Amino acid sequence: MKLGWRVFRQTPIRLLWKFCWNFCLPNLWNMHYFKRRQQRGEPFFPAFNMISVTETCNLACSGCWVSRGGRKSLTIEQIDGIISESKRHGSRFFGILGGEPLMYGGLIDLFMRHRDCYFQLFTNGTLLTEDIALQLRKAGNVTPLISIEGLEAESDRRRQANAVYQRTLRGLRACRKAGLIFGVAASICKNNYDELVSREHIERVAREGAAYLWYYIYRPVGADARPEQALTKEQIRGLREFLVRERLNAPVILVDVYWDEEGRAICPGATGMSHHISPSGALEFCPVIQMAADFLNTDAGNLTRLYAESAFLEGMRRQIADTTRGCIVMDNPREMVKILKGYKVSETTTRGTAMEEYMKMSEIPSHDMGVEAIPERSRPYRWLKKHYFFGFGAYG
Repeated sequence: MKLGWRVFRQTPIRLLWKFCWNFCLPNLWNMHYFKRRQQRGEPFFPAFNMISVTETCNLACSGCWVSRGGRKSLTIEQIDGIISESKRHGSRFFGILGGEPLMYGGLIDLFMRHRDCYFQLFTNGTLLTEDIALQLRKAGNVTPLISIEGLEAESDRRRQANAVYQRTLRGLRACRKAGLIFGVAASICKNNYDELVSREHIERVAREGAAYLWYYIYRPVGADARPEQALTKEQIRGLREFLVRERLNAPVILVDVYWDEEGRAICPGATGMSHHISPSGALEFCPVIQMAADFLNTDAGNLTRLYAESAFLEGMRRQIADTTRGCIVMDNPREMVKILKGYKVSETTTRGTAMEEYMKMSEIPSHDMGVEAIPERSRPYRWLKKHYFFGFGAYG
């Protein structure tokens, strides 16, 4: 109730209405239609599309799958087509990623063109000025999700740049000043675990005006993977315990997408809930597996057909679900390579070394805790996990 009152006080009524009308209500129907399609064996189309609009970025973070110096980008026509095709299937929510999506020209115009949709903008926040925040307020259908990878020293180390933390905080404050509904994301590794997996961090982002805090587990991928930063099995369990405990009374909504309501591991790609469209126009299983057999045409008019007919994506969903409940990139990279080699796939990156990187990877702990699964204790979040996210029977 305190969170609701705080968000109500700092957010204009029009933006609250857009959040309810464009995000909450349509997604209840969207998830219903998606589940029905799955149960009836109808042609596949995911509930949500995650769209990386560009490889271009102003930072060079370790452990990032995006190619440094990459310049691949989707065209405006392709992004517009992805959104239009998705709306035909009842999907009106989109994750917008990069690179740094705020370096993509014309993006806010696209948001305004599709006023009946809702967009989550994944950004490092360093380019999120007061002027841009006011443009997002005008659009009314965007929630920025701003990544904080540690406090001052760790942010600079991880981002390989200077004064990143303070520049990111300015982005948060621009969002708050504009009255936006926004969140903070954190990819948890060994170096930032103590700083970010803490009540202090929760309260810190709440004071900055964030409505939600989204926790990920660090996945050591890309040209600068740094697997030594991956969490231990004990740290992953500690993160799960922290989320379940703090969700009961946190001043922000704590979000994760790794566990269902019983604490069992989930791979969103294996459920079919979401897939990823890369800056090269490739339909990827997920952002960190940068291989594809299916590519968009110039206006993305073939998106529906590609999803319905893709033997690669259908096979990945089935084979990965049969292999692990966790993340196959971490749990069993050798099996992942074997699965990929069973299809006629192309690498989707600028750097052209993704398969070599996968072949060098060794097994590290993922989020599957098996019989030690920790169920949700928050009744509202438990209901959301069961009915709004993961009730699809993807694992039999």
